[in-house]
Amino acid sequence: MIYYIGIDISKYKHDFCIISNTGEVIVENSSFDNNKKGFQNLLEHLKPYDKSQIHIAFEATGHYSMNLELFLINHGFSFMKINPLIIKQFFKTRSLRRTKTDKADALNICQYLMSVPYKPNSSLLYHSYSLKSLCRTREQLIKERSKFAVLLTNELDKSFPEIKPFFNNKISTTLLFILDKYNNAYHIALMKDYDSIKCISHGKFTYAKFAQLKELAKNTIGYHDNNTDLLISTYVSLYNYFNDKIIPIEKQISTIIKELNPPILTIPGIGDITAASIIAEYGDISCFSSPAKMLAFAGLEPSIIQSGTLEFNGKMVKHGSGHLRYVLMNASLTLLKFNPAFYDFYLKKRSQGKPHRVALSHVCKKFVRLIFTLETKRVYFDPSLLK
Repeated sequence: MIYYIGIDISKYKHDFCIISNTGEVIVENSSFDNNKKGFQNLLEHLKPYDKSQIHIAFEATGHYSMNLELFLINHGFSFMKINPLIIKQFFKTRSLRRTKTDKADALNICQYLMSVPYKPNSSLLYHSYSLKSLCRTREQLIKERSKFAVLLTNELDKSFPEIKPFFNNKISTTLLFILDKYNNAYHIALMKDYDSIKCISHGKFTYAKFAQLKELAKNTIGYHDNNTDLLISTYVSLYNYFNDKIIPIEKQISTIIKELNPPILTIPGIGDITAASIIAEYGDISCFSSPAKMLAFAGLEPSIIQSGTLEFNGKMVKHGSGHLRYVLMNASLTLLKFNPAFYDFYLKKRSQGKPHRVALSHVCKKFVRLIFTLETKRVYFDPSLLK
């Protein structure tokens, strides 16, 4: 006997129903609070049944379900997370009514669960959640830091326009140190403490560069005043502030992904942060039955337009995870540098008349197919197997 439990997740309470595989409705309308007492209440309803006979499902609703998921894992239960869009479409096929309640949603989830193979989520859930939170927080902090990088550049273009080209148009640690300590071209022209700059740059900033920078500062065409100095000082402090927050997050991401040691880390050009972002967004890749479903999840599949005898592919749907799509596309650029097979594939698409972004999207799809193979078969990357 199999017992199906459908749970509708919400912020403060969760509705659920229980149906046996014979169609008997054991619990039709019940709910429990999103707290310890409520979870124990759910546990009481599940106690009469053998854990191997219980199939639990609920919609993927982000962090609202996290505590319940960890609770179920700690008590030896498995569960299956379902895309809310699938449940919505399933409900439409079963009824023309527009009634939507939490209790009705729990019943729909339960009925959908009964109609599909049970594929419980991985026990590596906590790591997946941690990585996802860390990677997305890192992305937001980098976006904020970038805003102040732009503002700092704007002020430098007015007060000392020669300094950023001198540093290859990059905001390096050495540049930030100099701006924080000397603030404007006048003070930079008079600076004498070369040893501290050499130490910050780990010896990369030579004395010749030190002398050249002073000379540039003496002959700058820029203009500065107290307001410009204040803004530069403020933007440097804020940029450093976000840097200080990003660095420990990146270290923690690297620690977790190295513990998980996914096979995609063996792909040349795929670093800790990229691998972590991909694993965090996809979660348990074994839940995907094909690379096509992984592409759909990332919104990388083309739309299909068919009418009568006409059929052709349209633009990329972009309905999936925007963060995941961004990471995969950027990783594909890196793959072109480190993997000849990917670069040859890119050139082939370009020779067929496809623009750069379209050709890159094809590389991205090839990359996703590679991820699927490595992660589902748990094998390491072998460039000789790429076609």
